Amino acid sequence: MRYGRFTMPTPKTPRRIRPADRKRQLLDHAAALFAERGYAQVSVADIARAAGVTAPSVYRHFADKQSLLAAAVNAGVDDLETCTGRALTEGDAPVDDLISSVCALGVKRPESTSLWRWGSQHLTDEQNREVVLRTRAILHHWADVLADGTDLTEREAVTLAWAMISVAGSLSVHRTRMSLTRTLAEVDALVRRLIALRPDSAPPLPALPPSGTGAPTRRDEILDAAATLFAERGYAGVGVDDIGAAVGITGPSVYKHFSSKIAILIGIGQRGATRLEAGVMTAYASTSDPAKLLALLIDSYVNVITSTPELSVTFNSSDALAGQPNASDLVDIQRRYVARWVDLLMQTDPDLPRDRAAIDVHAALSIVNDAVRMRRGTSRPEFGAQMAYLMKGVLGV
Repeated sequence: MRYGRFTMPTPKTPRRIRPADRKRQLLDHAAALFAERGYAQVSVADIARAAGVTAPSVYRHFADKQSLLAAAVNAGVDDLETCTGRALTEGDAPVDDLISSVCALGVKRPESTSLWRWGSQHLTDEQNREVVLRTRAILHHWADVLADGTDLTEREAVTLAWAMISVAGSLSVHRTRMSLTRTLAEVDALVRRLIALRPDSAPPLPALPPSGTGAPTRRDEILDAAATLFAERGYAGVGVDDIGAAVGITGPSVYKHFSSKIAILIGIGQRGATRLEAGVMTAYASTSDPAKLLALLIDSYVNVITSTPELSVTFNSSDALAGQPNASDLVDIQRRYVARWVDLLMQTDPDLPRDRAAIDVHAALSIVNDAVRMRRGTSRPEFGAQMAYLMKGVLGV
């Protein structure tokens, strides 16, 4: 348009976003928010705001928040299928191409490799069944590639494939300030270190020393029952009356020992932290060598997380603990515990910077945390030994 000597640009017609594109946009924002804050801490309004639309616009595509989660989880599995198919059909080096493709997805879109694990407690049995079947098929493809031309048994290859997705998706549980290029290189190196391992050669896991505690109190019984129920049904699916019934008392009687259900959850977390700290004290009493200390802490951690549901319940209920004033001390304890691992790893390799060491530690912890959360192989007698072996292998201790 011309106005005297000045020419005004012709207004452009706004690009119309197709319904399919809008739907995927909503899924991407929802997945990122769910992974960052937890399902319970995200509302449909939050998702709409992140996508730059109104809440009614979201409801044109999804019936409710739960259906949005289910769709986001399946979209993540779609991403896994796509990157797997591309790696196995377009390159000449299947193992290298698979590792590169999976690590790139885990670093650039961590929710694609992790949301299906964290979101399972909020999905229906049928939705979980679909996700598990699809994911299992993908990882068996990975196992076939890893085993081809090697001495790996089928079970070892499957174990490594599951550990591989945990390492690739471990960035979802912490933040790093490293550049995308450096982060991708570090995760790639960890996965390559992992697949060189042979789980069947794992040495026995040393037994957890006796706790030395006396007869359990009513408070202990409540914590034991609550931890079991939370592990089976999720925090939101258990009421105080359920916990009371499990120990043979009424719901109101539980309040004689705990002020609320969240106080019980915090108590579970604190008791798990106490068990870990006992392992730390035992380890430091036996050696001062950083590599040996870290190996002992790995053994202790695996023993605790496989012998009681306390740690996994605390991790799986992190969204319920978020923002709780009384939970801040527990979060600080957890951070200090992980920081101790990072410090020890840096002492074993003085050239290793803290940001890389943090990525390595979280990757190792994710291997066993994910396996326990999904109850994958936990009933096998060799489970704990193999988890500790893989974690030590990834950390190089």
